[in-house]
Amino acid sequence: MKKLSIIVPCYNEVDTVEEIIQAVKNCPHENKEIIIVDDFSVDGTRDKLKNGLETLVDKVIYHDQNMGKGAALRTGIKAATGDIVIVQDADLEYDPQEIPIVIQPILDGKADVVYGSRFAGSGPHRVLFFWHMIGNTFLTTLSNMLTNLTLTDMETCYKAFRSEIIKSIEIKENRFGFEPEVTAKIAKTKCKIYEVGISYYGRTYEEGKKINWRDGLSAIRCILKYNLFS
Repeated sequence: MKKLSIIVPCYNEVDTVEEIIQAVKNCPHENKEIIIVDDFSVDGTRDKLKNGLETLVDKVIYHDQNMGKGAALRTGIKAATGDIVIVQDADLEYDPQEIPIVIQPILDGKADVVYGSRFAGSGPHRVLFFWHMIGNTFLTTLSNMLTNLTLTDMETCYKAFRSEIIKSIEIKENRFGFEPEVTAKIAKTKCKIYEVGISYYGRTYEEGKKINWRDGLSAIRCILKYNLFS
């Protein structure tokens, strides 16, 4: 069985970090490593990791300053030793039980990269922000226009890669710009990209959601930069 590296970027998730670790450990794929990258949490997440949770995973890497999700993923990808690499957010919006669904096209030899789409699945989806949906649709459409892909959810967390593909790409963005940047660079490799439907259990801002309109503007910048000028 191919080894799977599950990278969990983590910033100020004291209420969910223990639950997400248990959920990822219960992911049905047996041959896996779990890599937590704490991006200088200041809400007690670090203390929780150091006081017991470290022993439940394979690696915990601590940033000495807050740099953003992209920087945390860059660290995790470098440390990964699996044949397949997948991103798992620490906020419980995505169900680790569905990881096997996302990586199956890679295991079958059909795909090099798989995106888990929140908009193509038949599973449960929490009903939340209308303008977030419009924003996601706009960003995905703009990205598709420049990459010539037909993705339905460019901004999804669940992205799985054959290890040699993602390790060959230099990730420069430190924050949420990771999503459009990696999509643009993956498209240029001409590798086989698939998409599968997943469930989505979104959070409100009161529950800890962090992305905002500024990140949307940054995503537009990244789509243009890495498709047209990079």
